[in-house]
Amino acid sequence: MKKLLLASAATLALAGTATADEVKIGIIFGFTGPLESITPAMAGGAELAIAEINAAGTFMDGATVTSVRGDSTCVDAAAATATAERLVTSDKVHAIVGADCSGVSGAILQNVARPNGIVMISPSSTSPALSNAEDDGLFFRTAPSDARQGEVIAEVLQERGMGSVAISYTNNDYGKGLADSIKAAFEATGGTVTIVAAHEDGKSDYSAEVAALASAGGDMLVVAGYVDQGGRGVIQASIDTGAFDTFFLPDGMYGESLIAAIGPELNGSFGTVPGTDSPGAATIQEMAAAAGFDGTSSYVAESYDAAALILLAMHAAGSTASADFKDRIMDIANEPGEKIYPGDLAKALELLAAGEQIDFVGATAVELIGPGESAGNFREYTITDGAFVTDRFR
Repeated sequence: MKKLLLASAATLALAGTATADEVKIGIIFGFTGPLESITPAMAGGAELAIAEINAAGTFMDGATVTSVRGDSTCVDAAAATATAERLVTSDKVHAIVGADCSGVSGAILQNVARPNGIVMISPSSTSPALSNAEDDGLFFRTAPSDARQGEVIAEVLQERGMGSVAISYTNNDYGKGLADSIKAAFEATGGTVTIVAAHEDGKSDYSAEVAALASAGGDMLVVAGYVDQGGRGVIQASIDTGAFDTFFLPDGMYGESLIAAIGPELNGSFGTVPGTDSPGAATIQEMAAAAGFDGTSSYVAESYDAAALILLAMHAAGSTASADFKDRIMDIANEPGEKIYPGDLAKALELLAAGEQIDFVGATAVELIGPGESAGNFREYTITDGAFVTDRFR
């Protein structure tokens, strides 16, 4: 249950941090690598929350929030760790939004966040393995685990009449975890998985991988990969050889760059991506459009929510120290309290300072469960006439 922050205590706490004129938030995403086409919009989502907090002028007794971007590469754990170390030790960030990909998030958590006691909230790391990671209460995520996504994907495949599928996955924590989840859930519904095969990113030729997938067969190919890397290559090789003509595209394969690269052959393929039809989802799209980027792009809304949760928790605790505000995050994200949506952050700051409770619904209908991860909402879509068309929300 939330702990009521008394107005007098809040006033004293905030007064104690009045000298903190600048609060730095690290944003660690793969600005290069297999998700580089979607990460600029993700960072834009986080920075929308930061801009909204700054516009209020009442955060931490008048402190200004700045973002410091760093490149995770998505796939290189050593490079991501070095980036995070720089942000924490040199740039002196107070918390991290990120990382984006599960493997690098795990590396940053163990090698940088835990040793330095820094909160990190990932908007897009979905590996089930992160649910059980040792985190000292410092790691959260606003995207649901792939254990949940696998169940949703199995439901969609069954409802669309797919009796058998082949699965190709990118050979890392994200791909393996999602592939395993899909296989288990789909077989539990009575479906048949003909093959589960890894592919490596960064190759120029995927004909051997596709030959093995084609030999196993299936009604369609599920591609648990990355939109700007091997997943795209597997799809292109499948189309070129006639191995498969319909593809299921989970979250890592959702991006306009895929449609631009593959073309009309993708029409009829379908997939899922975290999303909701809550009031906050519409608002964040309007805010992003006003800022000049696409708010429907993958994980924009989750990135906004991650940054907002960090800043609201700091304000509630009256401290930028992770040890002080980490326990406020679950309280703020869940009931009870006045519901807070994108555009309401100034009001949220006022309520917290007055000792009131808030329920941060945000852009994704945030509800944090268990070890600080999203309960999960998904948008089901079909590629129709060269565009992602929403079918329903789950």
